Amino acid sequence: MTALVLRGAPVAREIRERTRAAADLLRERVGVEPTLATLRVGADAAAGAYRGSIERLVAKAGVRHLAVDLDRDIEPARLIETLHRLNADPTVHGVLLLMPLPPHLPLDLALEHLSPLKDVDGITPLNAGRLHLGLPALRPSTPQGGLELLDHYGIAIAGTRAVVVGRSNVVGSPMAALLTARDATVTVCHRQTVDLAGLLGEADLVVLAAGSPGLLHGSMLREGAVVLDFGINVIDDTIVGDADAVSVAECAAAYTPVPGGAGPVTTMVLARNTVAAAFASLAATADLEASQVELVQELVAPV
Repeated sequence: MTALVLRGAPVAREIRERTRAAADLLRERVGVEPTLATLRVGADAAAGAYRGSIERLVAKAGVRHLAVDLDRDIEPARLIETLHRLNADPTVHGVLLLMPLPPHLPLDLALEHLSPLKDVDGITPLNAGRLHLGLPALRPSTPQGGLELLDHYGIAIAGTRAVVVGRSNVVGSPMAALLTARDATVTVCHRQTVDLAGLLGEADLVVLAAGSPGLLHGSMLREGAVVLDFGINVIDDTIVGDADAVSVAECAAAYTPVPGGAGPVTTMVLARNTVAAAFASLAATADLEASQVELVQELVAPV
């Protein structure tokens, strides 16, 4: 079997073009510059590299980037103060808190103080709760990007048996919720799961979000399964996913490469969420005509 490689570039390009059209409309008709702020605490190299990629890619979608940096040893009150300032800034429409945070800064404290209206990664309690209840919300960029990859390549979700490996609030848990909403039967696995290999061998769709290189070998898969790999691991200066790509390619029907799979789509979903948030901030003030509102809604609507 020759596996279909689910490359993210064409999907990211489609999202980018539609997002840019919506951003241009906001900019030209009402003078609003959709802006994404990334907040980094400390000088983590991986966070810095991710920010650089975001800045470069969202610009192509018509979104301005604002870098906000805080010292690693700041007190929690300073982080809260900065989040409140960004929440209140009308020129900032999306805020992305870059990970990791220093150990003395609890993530839940930060999430409690980030405005859900500007939470472009869908991780605040309100947005996460609305997602799990099936209500409209800004959807987490990585799992939403995964869904759009599957849809772009015509891979069915409804009725499938899906196994999600990883239960983080950023990828694993919201991915399970999104797949359930699309009528998949979902099993979420983690470090305490018994017989992981057995569960993987029964899956039609395997989602990897564990950050564990080599976690999945092709021999563990049912022939014809689809593998969505969100893992990002650095081995000898090489980026790899959670799957052993060579063996997976021999028996899977389709899989996402790492790099080049979900990553580019994730960033474009962030850009689209920023434009959607900018539009939502205007909708209540009726600064757009009805026809313009409909157009922006169509341009930034997720799958």
